[in-house]
Amino acid sequence: MSDFTIKNLNLSSISENFSHTFHFSIKAGECLGITGPSGIGKSVLLKALADMLPHQGQLILGDIEAHTLSAPQWRKKVTLLPAESQWWCDTVGEHFHRFDDTLFAQLGFTKEVMNWQINHLSSGEKQRLACIRLLMNEPEVLLLDEPTANLDKTNQEKLEHIITEYQHKHSAPIIWISHDNEQLERVCQHLLILNKDEYKVISLKKAAL
Repeated sequence: MSDFTIKNLNLSSISENFSHTFHFSIKAGECLGITGPSGIGKSVLLKALADMLPHQGQLILGDIEAHTLSAPQWRKKVTLLPAESQWWCDTVGEHFHRFDDTLFAQLGFTKEVMNWQINHLSSGEKQRLACIRLLMNEPEVLLLDEPTANLDKTNQEKLEHIITEYQHKHSAPIIWISHDNEQLERVCQHLLILNKDEYKVISLKKAAL
């Protein structure tokens, strides 16, 4: 298990390919939801925060500035779960360094899943497995782009619960993109509302999960 230190994620003057320059902080153990119309730049923002796209400004996790680390080093700490997960080997097991009984069982999988062919998986199975893979790598910050978009209600609730458990256990800052306002009210403490001409951050009630 990694040695987690409580860290805030701070953004200052983050810009490039956006219609806005962002200034905000996410406290350790809190979740910031992002909502706004399609095409406004929500996913682009997360990719910039994961150092997958060029950007200007300052990004700090605790006392570590992103520019002092290589992109792969930063992504181990600040990890993106994209809307469409990526798979590069033939079987599920080739994408994991071990089998975690608890995590896999919580999302409805037995050890046999390690032998499943990737090209036979449904979009929902891929998304649940991608979430497991993300959490098993133990990042310090989670960047989640529509993580439950392909899931039915039961699996959506399970995934929300698992992510919230991780958030509380590791005091992890989380940024969660969703078009489901009810979901954001459940899982987030703050909400960034992104529009063409402006953005604002508002506080929500403590997540109920």
